[in-house]
Amino acid sequence: MSGTPKVLSASATVEVAFHDVDAMNVCWHGNYLKYFEIGRAALLRAFDYDYREMQASGYLWPIVEAHLKYVRPAVYGQKLDVRTQLLEHENRLKIGYEIVDCESGTRLTKGYTIQVAVDAATQELQFVSPPVVFDKLERVWGR
Repeated sequence: MSGTPKVLSASATVEVAFHDVDAMNVCWHGNYLKYFEIGRAALLRAFDYDYREMQASGYLWPIVEAHLKYVRPAVYGQKLDVRTQLLEHENRLKIGYEIVDCESGTRLTKGYTIQVAVDAATQELQFVSPPVVFDKLERVWGR
């Protein structure tokens, strides 16, 4: 690959729901993974490889690692922008996340997840991403 590396990013807006906060009106820490999932789905749709397309291609993509860094708490009713970026795709899908307040742009949380391809029929781990990933990304990047 020569020249400037290709970047794929997406974003999704979420609002902190009442059922997502604890008794202190702060978003419970586990809900940030749900927000990551909403952002991840937006990113996967950006290159036509959402979960239905994954399944149709014959591969499962379990999350094998998740990392979150809590910077500031989100609170009930707050509108959040979940920004995602595809960081790696050759051997796994590493997706970076940044959750920011929609009004101020203040960063609340950042992190990443790692997914690996598993052949749905054989349950064998794939050490290189399947060709379908490269094909779909090339269509988006216009190579």
